[in-house]
Amino acid sequence: MGWTLQELIDAGMSVTAGCLECHRHQALDLPALRDRFGADESATEWDLRPKMKCAVCGGRRVTLTYSPDTSPKDLYRKSR
Repeated sequence: MGWTLQELIDAGMSVTAGCLECHRHQALDLPALRDRFGADESATEWDLRPKMKCAVCGGRRVTLTYSPDTSPKDLYRKSR
């Protein structure tokens, strides 16, 4: 069992694709992927990777890196 595209969006995750041919990296537009493939589309690397192609060199050898939202929450919130 894995994540869906909508679950990644709801969790504030980001996914970065890296081309193993030209070494370019690009953050994926998860809402655009959701709109194209559907909210319930599996977002695991094994399911997304075959659909990926480098926009620069056209290479299909792509890796995906999943990162959680690490921005501080309630940093300036005053305690009561």
